[in-house]
Amino acid sequence: MQKSYKSNGKLLLTGEYVVLDGALALAIPTAQGQSLELTPLTTPELHWYSYDVAKQLWFQDQLHLDVLEHTTLETISPSTPSLRLLQILVAARRLNPEFLNTDYGFKIETYLDFPRQWGLGTSSTLINNVAQWAGVNPYALLKLTFGGSGYDIACAQHDSPICYNITDDSPSVSPVQFSPAYCDQLYFVYLNEKQNSREGIAHYKALKGDLGTALSEISAITEAVLQCTTLSAFQDLIKGHEHLIAALTKQEQVGTRLFKDFNGAVKSLGAWGGDFILAASETNPTAYFKAKGFDTVVPYHQMIL
Repeated sequence: MQKSYKSNGKLLLTGEYVVLDGALALAIPTAQGQSLELTPLTTPELHWYSYDVAKQLWFQDQLHLDVLEHTTLETISPSTPSLRLLQILVAARRLNPEFLNTDYGFKIETYLDFPRQWGLGTSSTLINNVAQWAGVNPYALLKLTFGGSGYDIACAQHDSPICYNITDDSPSVSPVQFSPAYCDQLYFVYLNEKQNSREGIAHYKALKGDLGTALSEISAITEAVLQCTTLSAFQDLIKGHEHLIAALTKQEQVGTRLFKDFNGAVKSLGAWGGDFILAASETNPTAYFKAKGFDTVVPYHQMIL
C-alpha cells in the first residue's frame, strides 16, 4: 500500500544564530515544501529517487536493507548525498530498531516544491518526512544527523507562524499570529547563492562575542515584531536586529554590503551571506533589486503558508 508524507519549508524571520543559545525566534512555514512517497517492493531493497521542482531527477540511489543492519553512525562520514542518506536511515534505525527491519523494501520518491538553491529546507523537510515514516522524534533525528536549533523541524510540522526557543535543551514551539497591516510591503529577495547552514552555525560558534544581553535583546525584538503595527516601526526593529547580530558574529550587514542606497530596510535571514533576505519598503522594490542582479523577489503572502 502506498503512503505519502509532506513537510513545510521554513524561513527564520528573527533570532538567527542566537536561537541556538536560547533566544526567542519568529519563524514561518513556507507554502512550498517537500513530499515523500513510499511504494512497497517485494525485495529487501530501497530504490530512492529525488526530484526537484521541475520534476527532474537530481539524486538516486539503491541499497540493500542489510546495509542498515551492519552500519553504525560512527563509521559514516556523510561527504556525499548517498552517505548522507545512509546516515539518516541508520540514525532513524537507531531511534527505532524496528524501522526497515523487514524482508521487503520500498521505492521512495521525494518531490521538492521549491528550487533546491533557495534554502527553504531541503534537509529539514526530508528529516521530518523520514521521521514520520520511521515513527521517531524528528528533533532527535536532526540531532543525530544535521544538527541545528530545530526551528526548521517545527516549521515543517506547523501551518502557521511560530515562536521558537530552546529551553533546557528541549524545543519550545508556540503558534502565533503574524499578518500585520504592512505585510504587503514585505518581500523576500534571493541573493543568488545558497548558504550552507552548517557552515554558518560553525562560523557563529567560532566567532560569536560575549552574548551579554544579546539574547534578551533579540527575544525582546521578536516579541516587539509580533506587536508592531506600522511599517516604520518594523523597519527600525529589523535594523536593530541586524546591528546586534553583526556585532556578535563580526560580519558586515547585508544592507551595508549590498544595498546602501535602498529606500527601506533589509534583513538577513538564517545563515548570513546567502539564501533570502527580507526587504521592507513603502513601495514595491522589485525593479530596484532586479537592477542589481537579484531577479527573485517574492511578495510575503506568496511565500508563506
